[in-house]
Amino acid sequence: MGNRVAREDYEWVYTDQPHADRRKDILAKYPEIKTLMGPDPRLKWIVCMMVIIQFLAFYLVKDLDWKWVLFWTYAFGSCINHSMTLAIHEISHNTAFGNNRAMWNRWFAMFANLPIGLPYSASFKRYHLDHHRYLGGDGIDVDIPTDFEGWFFCTRFRKFVWIILQPLFYAIRPLCINPKPITGLELANVAVQLSFNVALYWLCGAKPVVYMMAGSLLGMGLHPISGHFIAEHYMFLKGHETYSYYGSLNLLTFNVGYHNEHHDFPSIPGRRLPMVKKIASEYYDDLPHYTSWVKVLYDFIMDDQLSPYSRVKRRLKGDVKQE
Repeated sequence: MGNRVAREDYEWVYTDQPHADRRKDILAKYPEIKTLMGPDPRLKWIVCMMVIIQFLAFYLVKDLDWKWVLFWTYAFGSCINHSMTLAIHEISHNTAFGNNRAMWNRWFAMFANLPIGLPYSASFKRYHLDHHRYLGGDGIDVDIPTDFEGWFFCTRFRKFVWIILQPLFYAIRPLCINPKPITGLELANVAVQLSFNVALYWLCGAKPVVYMMAGSLLGMGLHPISGHFIAEHYMFLKGHETYSYYGSLNLLTFNVGYHNEHHDFPSIPGRRLPMVKKIASEYYDDLPHYTSWVKVLYDFIMDDQLSPYSRVKRRLKGDVKQE
């Protein structure tokens, strides 16, 4: 439990991210993939159904004993809320209403944010598009852990704690790495969310609020679905900075596991990403991938070669245009 990780720095590279070149090659060979781009008409109805399910859960837990509130928070609420964060990820790419109705997507993301309890949908879009455009970019990509995280969480026990605290670090990392001026949409997101939280407490009491907030924090911490945080870009194999996951939890996560495919074609909705892999299979079949997010979490903790420093990082050149 006390073994220190050998890594003392990120994996610095001096090449561009691989996704743009692979996208160009695939489109040249399979131009029909362009037909997969555009909004997913099912997405908005799935999100509405999930929000209604959580609203019903708020009503059902208000009269339960606290032990059952906590049980259902982890067993059910955490799964739904983590899935809702990935719905917001989908919406951030304008896959609910399309690029021509960008603001509809922003407001719909705030609606999807309601059962999560933590106002983040507006900020997430701003930083997430930078993550795609400048993957691993020093000082830009806030998906990269800070130096403190890499230095301190360097033993098996500390990595275990770090995984539990993932929601905290995802919240504070942008403030440390790439702070941005607050926008009107972010203020609106906060106002809408806080109003909803207060109304929920006033109508149903403390238990639904605890179910909501704790469900989000637990679902993004030590939870099977949270394996995607580690699986997507942590360098388990030298030379590979993005990994896909082809397992059953994709059914709950809008196919976020198809992560190489997603970074190659971010404008293709998650529901259609398996079709990308099927059409251009020779580009993906030989790439390293996972079939278990739980195993990813276990291997990350137990492998003394892995730490928050196990990320590919690059210094950007030229003009950097951020969201």
